Amino acid sequence: MIIAERKPIDEIMAMLTGVKRLLLIGCKGCVTVCSAGGEREVEILASLIRLGRKKEGEPIEIIEAALTRQCDKEYVDAIDQWDGQYDAIMSMACGVGVNFIANLRPVATVFPAVNTTSFGGSQLQGVWTEQCAGCGNCILHLTGGLCPVARCAKSLMNGPCGGSQDGKCEINPEVPCIWQHIHDRLHRLNKGASLTAIMPIRDWSTAGHGGPRKTVRDDLTL
Repeated sequence: MIIAERKPIDEIMAMLTGVKRLLLIGCKGCVTVCSAGGEREVEILASLIRLGRKKEGEPIEIIEAALTRQCDKEYVDAIDQWDGQYDAIMSMACGVGVNFIANLRPVATVFPAVNTTSFGGSQLQGVWTEQCAGCGNCILHLTGGLCPVARCAKSLMNGPCGGSQDGKCEINPEVPCIWQHIHDRLHRLNKGASLTAIMPIRDWSTAGHGGPRKTVRDDLTL
């Protein structure tokens, strides 16, 4: 799942300078699950924008909608019903959705309302942890299904490093050492011998990379 979080309202308001009619569209996919850009979030952001512009003495008309997905042309085409009724589009989908709309509507101004943070899964209510870096060269068949690219702070291909202590990463004692998990899992699967093979230097030409990121929404945690 793609994880995202809404941009600061000041940044959003700055983007909308001069915009009098806005099409604000959410997505019923990943950003709905992580409470960043679904129908409810569209309604909340629309209210904040209206209040902010009212204080500035510059009212704004907002059309609110949520598409099934913003990464498929057949769903994006639904915005045709509002042609001529907006000056700009603000997408509450991930960066893929923003790009998709911009590609399909080359003369439309398209703004992002959220920051796309990572590819992850739900750990607890309101907490998502990165599981995949989308690196374009998957090696999970060699590491027991656990990703060292996204889940190791150093993206080591032959781990663990010397900083690992008691199964924890040296960058943060709350972060598990993924190579310790890979080691333990492969041994449970009777594939521990595969750890003796030296993996080649990572080819980073297939994608960029971040660290083992975590997105936490304090307002959703229990």
